[in-house]
Amino acid sequence: MCGIVGNVLARADRTPDPVILKRMNDRIAHRGPDDEGFFVQGPVGLAMRRLKIIDLATGHQPMSNEDRRVWVVFNGEIYNYRELTRLLAARGHVFATCSDTEVIVHAWEERGLGALAELEGMFAFALWDAPTRTLVLARDRLGIKPLYYAALPDQIVFASELKALVEHPAVERTLDLTALSRYLAHEYVPAPHAIFRSVRKLPAGHWLTYTDGRLKVEPYWDLAFGRRGTVTEAEAIEELRTTLDISVRQHLVSDVPLGMFLSGGIDSSAVAAFAVRHAPGRLKTFSIGFEDPSFDESAHARRVARALDTDHHEEILGPRAALDLVARLPELLDEPLGDASLIPTYLLSRFTRRSVTVALSGDGGDELFAGYPTYQAHRLARALEPVPRWLRRGLIRPLVERLPVSLANLSLDFRLKRFVQGMEYAGVERHAVWLGSFTPAEQRELFTPDALARMETPPSYDAFHEIIAHATTAVGLERMFYLDLKGYLGEGVLSKVDRASMACSLEVRVPLLDRRVVELAASFPMRLKLRGLTTKWALKRVVRDMLPRDIARRPKKGFGIPLGHWFRGELRPLLREACAPDALRRTGLFRPEAVERLLVEHEARRHDHRKKLYTLLAFQLWARQYRPA
Repeated sequence: MCGIVGNVLARADRTPDPVILKRMNDRIAHRGPDDEGFFVQGPVGLAMRRLKIIDLATGHQPMSNEDRRVWVVFNGEIYNYRELTRLLAARGHVFATCSDTEVIVHAWEERGLGALAELEGMFAFALWDAPTRTLVLARDRLGIKPLYYAALPDQIVFASELKALVEHPAVERTLDLTALSRYLAHEYVPAPHAIFRSVRKLPAGHWLTYTDGRLKVEPYWDLAFGRRGTVTEAEAIEELRTTLDISVRQHLVSDVPLGMFLSGGIDSSAVAAFAVRHAPGRLKTFSIGFEDPSFDESAHARRVARALDTDHHEEILGPRAALDLVARLPELLDEPLGDASLIPTYLLSRFTRRSVTVALSGDGGDELFAGYPTYQAHRLARALEPVPRWLRRGLIRPLVERLPVSLANLSLDFRLKRFVQGMEYAGVERHAVWLGSFTPAEQRELFTPDALARMETPPSYDAFHEIIAHATTAVGLERMFYLDLKGYLGEGVLSKVDRASMACSLEVRVPLLDRRVVELAASFPMRLKLRGLTTKWALKRVVRDMLPRDIARRPKKGFGIPLGHWFRGELRPLLREACAPDALRRTGLFRPEAVERLLVEHEARRHDHRKKLYTLLAFQLWARQYRPA
């Protein structure tokens, strides 16, 4: 695991400034504290920070081919690198290391861009092909590893994190107001946009080439929801069991200590159940707990650890540990992210890093196997659509809105109020309302008239419609799965996990997002994922004899913190300071009276605005540090 940066100029007679390259690289030292490397030649400059995981002795980067005309810097892991090494060596390629990085160089020589189809792993890399003066950037299929770039008139600059990219003086920090609007809608900035107007994210499953100033971006993979021939349920379950076993086994390859995040939920427990079969020695598992019982899952994690006989490590935290982190959000995030589970994810990563360098996680199971309550809600919403709108608006919604406000995790009133709010919208918009913070109508009340006038497009859910336009093989609820894989998972959850873990110099791997698992799950009919209102049906069948029975029956809880309470108590001073009228007027983005109404309603428990307030707080703290123009 590493961090990468680079700069390629359009003119071959110019050379990148090595001082700037070094400054960019230093900003991501946390991603790779073990080593650094540079390659500057002609119009190209590549640099990296390395966290040693595979081939500790000879895996130094940048790495080249035999004649030193192809160079690469690489962040991630190629899990099938041993098989590819044998195949490429048989075709005459000479390997100088035992590293998975070198596979990329020789695979490029052999197949060019076609080599991407052969790589099984998580990755973001930059490859320089000197004979053709071509830079290649590529990002893994699901977007597990990040990659930002700025295509400027005379050069391209790229980096694993935005904070490194903006160290280059040519990269402007002008706020993209459309991206800000999309952040407020979805709690993340959907790719390919970034929070700065001059910057883009390379979308998951895409490559980019840059040759003499000419740029091209194309997809090399997308998810297809295929309909396979006649397969019995028993055959499908067995195929899933086999595929998961292969994926987890390959994800355990490491030359440094490795462990497992364990929450006690079905996803991480399933990965742990397969991992104990193949881990060398007793598998180390890690969990954290909180004193607020509605947010604490540590007892469930202990039960699974006992059942699997893992070497379990647990840390119970009071509110102070999480509270202290909130003010440090800009240090962890170089782009606003309205997902407060970043905080416990960081705390878990910090705790885990004391013992191991690599950790497996269960991320991805909800999106693949219909684990989110929103999928159940979509099914219920369709059943309620025949109810006349006047009855829903005039009777049902007012009754639900009168429910007392509870600030507990996923409380009944919170879920019911979100549900009836979403019922006013069609499918794609409904999904966005249920998952996000500010609807387009709410944004029109929040933004100042000047900010609205300067937006290229008014607030909308266009980002979701742009994503769903590519889901040509998806039908029904599969369209929502696709949205979540490309949006909430790809740019939200995985960004959160990457930043939180890499801030602690911990590599996190996600076996459930192995291409083979993802494509197999997409081929399953809906009844194997959401059967009636039973979520993750196939995954639960796979592990029902491997885990305690009640683990599979537990409702989804999520990895949260009691923000609703804290915004009325311990976090109130920070929230009030960041959202003070004077602070809001200085930026000219948000109407102070609109924000004040949210604060007052939440403090008085008239409404639960925890999601909106955290989304605003994360942006305000970010803007304070990055000072966008």
